[in-house]
Amino acid sequence: MNAHPLSEALKHSDCLWSREQLFVEIARLGRELNAAYADCPQPPVFLTVMNGGMFFGAYLAHASSVDFHFDYVHATRYRSGTMGHALELVKAPRTPFIGRDVLIVDDILDEGKTLAMVRDWCLAQGAASVRIAVLAVKNHDRCVPGFKADFIGVEVADRYVYGFGMDYYEQGRNLDAIYALKD
Repeated sequence: MNAHPLSEALKHSDCLWSREQLFVEIARLGRELNAAYADCPQPPVFLTVMNGGMFFGAYLAHASSVDFHFDYVHATRYRSGTMGHALELVKAPRTPFIGRDVLIVDDILDEGKTLAMVRDWCLAQGAASVRIAVLAVKNHDRCVPGFKADFIGVEVADRYVYGFGMDYYEQGRNLDAIYALKD
């Protein structure tokens, strides 16, 4: 039996962003990517952070007309829980990054530790530039100093959020909205 049933979490959660609202913001981000990568000499690398970035990344790729080269990285700090731990690079991308523009795509920028590690890894691999696109940014002051996303879909309250890629004990990633547990 699941100690953390999603059905119970949903009863004690608020819907922060509906599917319709999220798709409006994803369409806007697609236009921003089109403008930002209009003059790239070669296809930029669209690097999805698994598992959470998978859902947002797919919709974002469809919202953009940029000829991206797709790859992914599996980096985690959470290991099926709700509290961050040490960083772990589970799977590195196979694409050579030397001289390439890289767009890291993830579900949420919370404190930025995972994304900063992935960005630094890409730069160490020789990326010409690294930009970051996230579906959501958590509104608080605990982010890695000086770290920010280049492309942001929505802001969320400083609460535990899940849905649309973000998980609640490895559940609910496929929910079509963003929910937050009530305080």
